[in-house]
Amino acid sequence: ETSLLNEQKLKELEDKIDDAVKNLGETEVRESHLAKAEFLCRIGDKVAAESAFRVTAEKTVGSGQRLDIIFTLIRMGFFYNDKDLVKRNIQKAKSMIEQGGDWDRRNRLKVYEAYYLMSIRQFKSAAELFLDTLATFSSEELFEYDKNVFYTVLTSIVSLDRVALKEKVVDSPDVNTVIKLIPNLNDFLRSFYNSDYQLFFSSLAKITEAMKEEQYCGEHVFYFAREMRVRAYKQYLQSYRSVQLKSVAQAFGVSVEFIDKELSRFISTGRLDCKIDAVGGIVETIRPDTKNASYHATIKQGDLLLNRIQKLSRVIHL
Repeated sequence: ETSLLNEQKLKELEDKIDDAVKNLGETEVRESHLAKAEFLCRIGDKVAAESAFRVTAEKTVGSGQRLDIIFTLIRMGFFYNDKDLVKRNIQKAKSMIEQGGDWDRRNRLKVYEAYYLMSIRQFKSAAELFLDTLATFSSEELFEYDKNVFYTVLTSIVSLDRVALKEKVVDSPDVNTVIKLIPNLNDFLRSFYNSDYQLFFSSLAKITEAMKEEQYCGEHVFYFAREMRVRAYKQYLQSYRSVQLKSVAQAFGVSVEFIDKELSRFISTGRLDCKIDAVGGIVETIRPDTKNASYHATIKQGDLLLNRIQKLSRVIHL
């Protein structure tokens, strides 16, 4: 029955298009095509809707209205998890806005792109765009402002250094106006920044559970949890040359066995610069020799410069 009703409605919309083409102007033709595209979108006919929106875009003169159609296609891509559709239309929108787009649509596109970048795990780039639009967020058609803050905190905490995190997120009035309304997010952010690792571990578990409910966060939960644990361990160990495993375990509110296994795994994969003395039950940090590394980098760059000068001198002599 629903299918029959949809067919009848579609026939009505196509008749309106025919009538507009024969008897009305370009604006009415465009509006009738847009009505058909929106109807196909509502009933979930993705392929037909994409095609209908493209036809509508061809009938559209104003750049603002064409951008609105592209935004709709991007939202369709998000809904159907079609990242190629999202990427292609973000690129189109950026190209159009560079040629001359209004401030509101330029700002909204940043949020759309940030959401896409988060979905492909480019957290740092996503964080920069989310932060750039915090005070001017106007993309309610995509998600509410509190969700925007949620994504901003997640992408920032996993990618920014401590100084930037404090300046742009921890002390941000835009974040602080709503962060306490979002379950566990304030505890998660501040426990990490303030080195309250027991609270951090418990809030990390709750935040990752919330992330699993998100379409584009959910697929990166395990990566996010791992990266946050690495960042927390690095932050904790920076304060010590050596520390007992028992003290590390107490700081994070876990067993010695767990922290031993966890640190060993990250050390073996090169994520933590430290070593474990299993006999003494001590973690010893390995300070990177930055002076020596800088010396070798300078020598290498000097060699490259000399080679270029030699090649240039041969060309000049010829």
